[in-house]
Amino acid sequence: MAERLPISTEHCTVERDGHVVVVTMNRPEARNALSSAMLVGLAGAWAYMSETPEVRVGILTGADGQFCAGADLKAMGTPPSDPEVQERMRQIPNFHWKGLLREGQPTKPLICAIEGYAVAGGTELLVGTDLRVVAEDATLGLYEAKRGLFPMGGCAIRLPRQIGYANAMDILLTARSVSPQEALAMGLINKVVPPGTALAAARELADQIAECGPLAVQAILRTYRETQHLAEEEALKISDEIGWPVIGSEDAKEGSKAFKEKRPAAFKGR
Repeated sequence: MAERLPISTEHCTVERDGHVVVVTMNRPEARNALSSAMLVGLAGAWAYMSETPEVRVGILTGADGQFCAGADLKAMGTPPSDPEVQERMRQIPNFHWKGLLREGQPTKPLICAIEGYAVAGGTELLVGTDLRVVAEDATLGLYEAKRGLFPMGGCAIRLPRQIGYANAMDILLTARSVSPQEALAMGLINKVVPPGTALAAARELADQIAECGPLAVQAILRTYRETQHLAEEEALKISDEIGWPVIGSEDAKEGSKAFKEKRPAAFKGR
């Protein structure tokens, strides 16, 4: 059974169910538009994922059939009503960038489960995740240029690297809506699912990841992040530095033993 964690805020619910953390943006009256209380909760969730050995994967979703309609500048300038959350704002450097996944991304894989609107900051959050499951009637898009604004979450940099220059400039410069089917064809998302099933489909992916060796999963993610802009020769040196300790781990021995004995592996993360 999922347990609500105390790092939750009025606009962000953080729950843990075994090895999986589910983070829900919870401001449905505003299509889950970003607020200070939400960003503090998101930043806390990513730190919790990274710092808690038992956590192996996370899911980011939105309440009431919506993902996130972007930034609410008025709400982001209004202090949260909870004094404890106000204190967390002061204690977490750059909590807004951390919450938005611009910096301080969790060291474990993060899956987004999208229903409804995921525009502007909602799409920026999508681009900061590792796997993306989207309902077939959802709406994606980076609307900032249409409003004379700039995508401060990092999409002007990340999107061309993820889906290529032409596709990224089409999305960024026209500021148009993008359908899930088009996003799938571009390689922006992993899976399109029937409406109302995105979270369940994301949980299936999360459970598959959680069954894998956590050291291996985290090492793969770390290797990509630390080498993505390096030449292959230099990148391979870093890959070896990260990978060899995994090969010599207890988990690696357990994985081989479980395969020989035709049983599920009991990984311990060491």
